[in-house]
Amino acid sequence: MDKTQFELEIPIHASPNMLYQYISSPSNLQEWFADKVNSRGKIFTFEWDGAEEQAELISKKSDEKVRFKWLESEDDDSFFEIRIQVDALTKDVSLMIIDFADDEDEVEEAKQLWENQIDELKHTIGA
Repeated sequence: MDKTQFELEIPIHASPNMLYQYISSPSNLQEWFADKVNSRGKIFTFEWDGAEEQAELISKKSDEKVRFKWLESEDDDSFFEIRIQVDALTKDVSLMIIDFADDEDEVEEAKQLWENQIDELKHTIGA
């Protein structure tokens, strides 16, 4: 089954260096993304309300982006990526989210979930 890719851009007032710490380290991800986050090598275990999901860190670039692939969706091309984007002129910082929903009906719900998570991140870092 093909999944539907979507993108989200959310402005955030924080330095790319600090943001990168919050999108790449398990202890910082645990502060805003999931209830609990552990990593073993490239495998990250995320826990929400007692349910665990595992993802492999498939790429990262310092102060720029992280990309994860859910282990349960290894038979498709889906992933989720959090990218830090800095406007060349204004120096405004945004988080770009690239993710996949199971079908088009779930895209808005998935976007809302990400917006809630990023609001939690903004609250955590005081942005």
